[in-house]
Amino acid sequence: MARGVMRALTDADRGVTAELVSEFRCYDGKGDEARQDVLIAQAAKEAQGLIETGGWSAWVTYHSYYKAPDLLGPSVANTLGIPYLQIEATRAAKRLGGPWDRFARLADASCEAANAIFYLTAQDYEGLQPYEREGQPLVQLHPFLQMDDLPQPTQPEGPTLLSAGMMRHGDKLASYDILAQSLRHLKTTNWTLYLAGDGPARAEVEALFKPYADRVHFLGQLNQPELQQAYGRAGAFVWPGVNEAFGMVYLEAQAVGVPVVAQDRAGVRDVVPSSGLVEQGNPAFVAAEIDALFEQETYWTMRSKQARDLVKQQHLLGAARTRLWSVLGPLVEDTL
Repeated sequence: MARGVMRALTDADRGVTAELVSEFRCYDGKGDEARQDVLIAQAAKEAQGLIETGGWSAWVTYHSYYKAPDLLGPSVANTLGIPYLQIEATRAAKRLGGPWDRFARLADASCEAANAIFYLTAQDYEGLQPYEREGQPLVQLHPFLQMDDLPQPTQPEGPTLLSAGMMRHGDKLASYDILAQSLRHLKTTNWTLYLAGDGPARAEVEALFKPYADRVHFLGQLNQPELQQAYGRAGAFVWPGVNEAFGMVYLEAQAVGVPVVAQDRAGVRDVVPSSGLVEQGNPAFVAAEIDALFEQETYWTMRSKQARDLVKQQHLLGAARTRLWSVLGPLVEDTL
């Protein structure tokens, strides 16, 4: 996503190129105050060097949050007198008073310093909205793919299902578990499922699908061209999406017209139309939507078109560039 932001900020018509000016990594995954002290000191030194370099029209930071607050942008932008924007910034009031207290406060301070904040999901907006103030717009930026046009549409090979997700313990394994449970409720008889992904929970995932060994094929970890080929053969993309931030795989599948079946969850509903969302709590609901897709050709065709239309309208590079520059443009027009 960060690479996509760089591309969207680059605008040939305006003669603007986005530049990665620092690779400083400010991350404390354990709530270690001593590490935070070190990072804050290192950030101050890094910021001073950036200030001395200067020459930019604006500063944009992607994904500042309580474990990795932006320790550079507010200082550099303020000293240089340039606009400061944040993308996918979050606030975490529940972290105040705990081991990340100082970093959470610094993340909040960086949000306060921003001229505008772009949010990617409704859930992120809910966290930012209580702090909304005049003069600092909160602007929706839909998650987007790094492509200007839609790829060729899918040519499904019968009732072929595709799922893609890292095979990790926790939320990912929970999604695989729901998927496996849904298979026994299917009325469609000649389905095939391809699983793209790998990881430390591979053995557990294989055990979940053992009852369907002759119908389930493990593809392993795929690179992007290989995954794109898999989308192009699929009739439905099925991934419950337990605690997904939003999930780029949903957009990649829909871009080629593969209807998505997912559970109605925060984040997922920001990138999947309501027709592709089923109620949580019962794997049979997932199976019923899969059956509907494969039993009703007109319904599948409608969902396929809806998927491509959604991506084309909201989730391509051009739409992201337009949204970003609708805010950034007026802030920097005198300096370009």
